[in-house]
Amino acid sequence: MALTPAEVRTIARLARLAIGEQDIPHYARNLSRILEFVAQLDRADTRDIAPMAHPLDMAQRLREDVVTETDQRDVFQQNAPQVQAGLYIVPKIIE
Repeated sequence: MALTPAEVRTIARLARLAIGEQDIPHYARNLSRILEFVAQLDRADTRDIAPMAHPLDMAQRLREDVVTETDQRDVFQQNAPQVQAGLYIVPKIIE
């Protein structure tokens, strides 16, 4: 798939990138090569390949999910200017 200069300009505008007019052919050529490589990878037969979460065969070390801190909400909210029903009250900034 070959990208046109107009498509490169559109991609650059959407990505908020400033690309010089003299660089657009270079970007079009390189991006087209990347898309061709992705298309080549897409044609690979992966039907019998199991998905992997990690390339190395390792077990994830997980810690036990236990509470290690006490609830100190009341202590922290003593310094807040406004609190209601355990929630911090903040000024409205969007009308």
